[in-house]
Amino acid sequence: MQSLVRAISRIKQGFASSLTVPDLAKEVGMSSSLFYAQFKNLTSTTPLQYQKDLRLIEARRMLVSEGTTVSDTAFRIGYESPTQFSREYSRKYGESPLNTKSKIAKFSTAV
Repeated sequence: MQSLVRAISRIKQGFASSLTVPDLAKEVGMSSSLFYAQFKNLTSTTPLQYQKDLRLIEARRMLVSEGTTVSDTAFRIGYESPTQFSREYSRKYGESPLNTKSKIAKFSTAV
């Protein structure tokens, strides 16, 4: 259990970097298959989905509170393609990152 907590901490600290299951498993002294199974059992998600969710949560925060551009946000959270980022953001939140920015801008000017 403690090794999985270390892995989760590692993912949280390095969510913008490229992480792989074999690398994470090696860091905590497990085989890839055991690590994957135990991680999924503990978190109800895969290690890479967990990383993706962290990236998208941070992206939403950046778009809302920092007003970063969609492209800048995508690159800062570890995506190589703003198009791929927009696609995954839309899947998670049901709207494009640009729509999120537009809503915030409208709300800010209305207040």
